[in-house]
Amino acid sequence: MDRGQRGPVTAKVLLSGATDAMVPAAMPRLEQQTMNDVNAAAKKPPPFAEFLGMKVTHISPERVTAELVARDELNNRFGIIHGGALMALADNLGGTATIANLKDGQSTTTIESKTNFFAAVPIGDTAYAECVALHRGRTTMVWQTRVTRGDGRLCALVTQTQLVLNPRN
Repeated sequence: MDRGQRGPVTAKVLLSGATDAMVPAAMPRLEQQTMNDVNAAAKKPPPFAEFLGMKVTHISPERVTAELVARDELNNRFGIIHGGALMALADNLGGTATIANLKDGQSTTTIESKTNFFAAVPIGDTAYAECVALHRGRTTMVWQTRVTRGDGRLCALVTQTQLVLNPRN
């Protein structure tokens, strides 16, 4: 099949019992992993993630999922969550996913991020995000985060590149 003409092949999977989302069918079926299976740095949320109110529901080297309740503090004046809050959610997941793959002493920073918005997340609803690896290399990692809302509708698609930083001597 020519994916360039037909688009990506997808398959439905259930995430955290909360919503279903679409992920590439070519991704290998992941073993059940708990957050205990990843390094300690990935399990510790950054202060900004806590400030934002995101709840990480799964961390593995291949995938990170989280939820963000669309509360009034994230309102963009029109009764929907601000797009920047969704971008911040995705950025935090991509960073966390990269950290889950780092060796001792390494760190990461976002060097590129692109967001497409498709639908709004109304205040009172919940944004569900799933971040999956597109590339996990030695110097960069590329992640794609799908953000859906409670009814399963796709709200945003974020692709970001993380630079892997080695410790300074």
